[in-house]
Amino acid sequence: MNRTVSQPGLPRGILLGAAALIGFSLFCVAAVRLGPSVPEPTVRPIAVRDLHFIDQVDGSILVVDANGDQAIDTVQPGTGGFVRASLRGLVRDRRRWGIGQEPPFRLARMADGGIILADPSTGREVNLVAFGQTNMAAFSKWIDSLPPMQIGQNESK
Repeated sequence: MNRTVSQPGLPRGILLGAAALIGFSLFCVAAVRLGPSVPEPTVRPIAVRDLHFIDQVDGSILVVDANGDQAIDTVQPGTGGFVRASLRGLVRDRRRWGIGQEPPFRLARMADGGIILADPSTGREVNLVAFGQTNMAAFSKWIDSLPPMQIGQNESK
């Protein structure tokens, strides 16, 4: 008696299909990574304000204009949850890089209506539009009082 024993495993067609799928995926990734890049649209700031946020003993946060060292607002204890959370993330990055409180944060109103909270000392930016109008409004009051700047002004900062 002649018996043929087949080895257990996946059928050849399934293996070839999986190999073709993996090859196609690698080709697509390589095409995107090595292909021409599309530049992101540039939206210019129309108002920029450098700010210090100083924690107070009572739990409030004093908001100070860095250019005039003038207090412009206070975030009272138990309020401003979004402001506190946004700043907490930026301050955590500063601590990780060993950067103190001296460099100001930058708040910028963009030509498209958005607001960016940036830390120029770490390069980190938070696009506040992503968090909705209500949360963006928590920061907009500190920049909307400024007159629109001329194109080219404050770009070197």
